[in-house]
Amino acid sequence: MNYERKIILYIAASLDGFIAAPGDNMDFLSVVEKQGEDYGYKEFIRDIDVIIMGKRTYDWIKLHAPEYIHDVTTYVYTRTPEPGEGNIIFYSGSLKELGLKLKSENGKNIFCEGGAIVANTMLKDNLIDEIVISIIPVILGNGIRLFGDDGHQTNLELLSVSKFDTGLVQLHYRRNQKNINE
Repeated sequence: MNYERKIILYIAASLDGFIAAPGDNMDFLSVVEKQGEDYGYKEFIRDIDVIIMGKRTYDWIKLHAPEYIHDVTTYVYTRTPEPGEGNIIFYSGSLKELGLKLKSENGKNIFCEGGAIVANTMLKDNLIDEIVISIIPVILGNGIRLFGDDGHQTNLELLSVSKFDTGLVQLHYRRNQKNINE
């Protein structure tokens, strides 16, 4: 099936592929903090009207960066259902069913914010249409890997590369329409 509405994984990772250090620590992101620089985030978020993220990501954002909880419908994937909070929907069903449902509806693009379980599940189910990954110039050596070791191959086409004076490099990919695991 071909959908106009895209699910875009927009995420940051260390050079060695970790989205968090042990203990869900994301302090390494501060390495590239720079006054007035958002690395294209404001432009990206303008074309989004739904967010999908994991519970651990939601909890971290709520505690450390509440300004990134947006006023759009947000599905928080959790194994333990909870009552919603405003536009926050705690979801424990199938990510594949959710992704297909959202893509079939009218609207702007869908932001897959992570974490790793959500991103990898949606990638394996061929729901991720584009990936924007900001590589932070740090090697963590351990933590939560962005992409799992399950042997799933997804072929990508590079759309753009942006480099910034902080050392951050942003890669923008589109999932090839013809993938080995489809």
